[in-house]
Amino acid sequence: MALLTRIRGPRDLDRLTPAQLAALADEIRTFLVEEVSKTGGHLGPNLGVVELTIALHRVFDSPRDRILFDTGHQSYVHKLLTGRQDFSQLRMKGGLSGYPSRAESEHDVIENSHASTVLGYADGLAKANQLQGHHDRPVVAVIGDGALTGGMAWEALNNIADAKDRPLVIVVNDNERSYSPTIGGLANHLATLRTTQGYERFLSWGKEALQRTPVVGQQLFETLHGAKKGLKDFIAPQGMFEDLGLKYIGPIDGHDLTALESALTKARGFGGPVIVHCLTEKGRGYHAAEQHDEDRFHAVGVIHPETGLPIKTSGKDWTSVFGEEMVALGRERKDIVGITAAMLHPVGLAPFAKAFPERTFDVGIAEQHAVTSAAGLATNGLHPVFAVYATFLNRAFDQVLMDVALHRLGVTFVLDRAGVTGTDGASHNGMWDMSILQVVPGLRLAAPRDADQLRAQLREAVEVDDAPTVVRYSKGTVGPAVPAVGRIGGMDVLRAAPEVRAEVLIVSVGAMAATCLEVAALLAAQGITTTVVDPRWVKPVDPALPGLAAEHRVVVTVEDNGRAGGVGSAIAQALRDAEVDVPLRDFGIPQEFLDHATRDQILEEIGLTAPAIAEQVTKLVARTAAARV
Repeated sequence: MALLTRIRGPRDLDRLTPAQLAALADEIRTFLVEEVSKTGGHLGPNLGVVELTIALHRVFDSPRDRILFDTGHQSYVHKLLTGRQDFSQLRMKGGLSGYPSRAESEHDVIENSHASTVLGYADGLAKANQLQGHHDRPVVAVIGDGALTGGMAWEALNNIADAKDRPLVIVVNDNERSYSPTIGGLANHLATLRTTQGYERFLSWGKEALQRTPVVGQQLFETLHGAKKGLKDFIAPQGMFEDLGLKYIGPIDGHDLTALESALTKARGFGGPVIVHCLTEKGRGYHAAEQHDEDRFHAVGVIHPETGLPIKTSGKDWTSVFGEEMVALGRERKDIVGITAAMLHPVGLAPFAKAFPERTFDVGIAEQHAVTSAAGLATNGLHPVFAVYATFLNRAFDQVLMDVALHRLGVTFVLDRAGVTGTDGASHNGMWDMSILQVVPGLRLAAPRDADQLRAQLREAVEVDDAPTVVRYSKGTVGPAVPAVGRIGGMDVLRAAPEVRAEVLIVSVGAMAATCLEVAALLAAQGITTTVVDPRWVKPVDPALPGLAAEHRVVVTVEDNGRAGGVGSAIAQALRDAEVDVPLRDFGIPQEFLDHATRDQILEEIGLTAPAIAEQVTKLVARTAAARV
């Protein structure tokens, strides 16, 4: 690492010869494989942007020139070139974030790791530069071809193109993938730009496609063919972008430093919005990643650096349980369809897609479209299951509310990575879903506590055809089954007090069941009797819950969700409405952006562990007893 250790900041790159730059790129790839294999992280995307990131920092003057990364999982090389070379605790407590972090460096401008947002940020930064008289400070936005499938990107492009004198460079990092290969019309167009004979093929396809369109197809084709620019210019590589008013440069070999620097220098000097289209290879230089068809090692756990194989295997995870049950449902019901937003493998829909390819729809990074498209499918008699990370459903709230719930449509949302996820940091914790969905009329929300309940509640969810249903579960390995010892209303009783009237009712939500049972055991050791119930469906509140609460002196709710507006709040409201005057204490996630760490570390920090909860409940019981005296 003779060269890499000499790079303390971007300007150190200026002194390197072309041969040294090539050697530096090799050193960076070696470093990434060695270090990320120890900690886990986003390996493939960073191996693909080594030369591109070097070129960006040689041509532009960060942080004076703002360099932004969409999503940000490809920022490891950027970190290395801006003085952050200790990867020993990457994505761990106290170590480097797996995304850009403004707390780490002045070179990190934004840190939102939800995709398709960078062009909006860039538009605002460029406008601010113009208003403040900084006409010589270009803004550089690096966006992947996968992120360009998101509608926000095109909304921003529409605005960026409106100003011809704002220096804004859009670098399209085109590796044909988001997690998996990028899909959709845009992806097909970019694929056309990658080929030398793209024009002829696109012309043939366009003519046939348009002429098959009833009524307007032939007229549209003739109009385009006779337009001033001509059809050839319309579909040429620059056409799609230049028709928006954006200068286009490319395609450029994203691993050729000389070509990259030349293109970026031209873009910098243009003085207005310009797109530089770079072709890169995800996982480049690491054989194990290059041969991994699924996602080119988009994100890995701890692996053996030579083979790319996991160091250790874990038990069955929540995602695979969902995937297996979806295949079973697909065999039983022909109306079941699967929807994903560019995350077929991460959300577990790949087995369903393999078994039923014609019933699987990957819409790209377009959660809003996914939900409304699901509404259309449901309107025509199918039952869509949209599998998505819990944090990403936030992006489509209006569609859930107005396009699905308002129309009383049977759409099932399966929320993976719900609750505290840990190492990916604040943007990936799924801690908002049970709060924001509480306000949706008619929506029903299930929180399974184990694999058996996930299977059962998924089946219950897809039986509902007149309202949206939600099934949410955690990240990682599923724990052992938590059996019920009884049933009250629709609630499973997980622990029954020996006395007729227990002192504490613990309402366990989803994956917190084992924690709640541990709390009950700790309380029992102090002579405090408890009943533990799992509502299974947490929205709406089970009608039997207020009556059960009235039989106890204290009610405690425990959820892996934000406390504000969560399940605890909904239960408290239900008790008030039923005029049940019992003290209630809700335990959940504070409304804070939580730094990256392991899930267990975060749960301990926020007091969502059995000992911490038991301590607080003991105090509450003591105060309640004192108040009765």
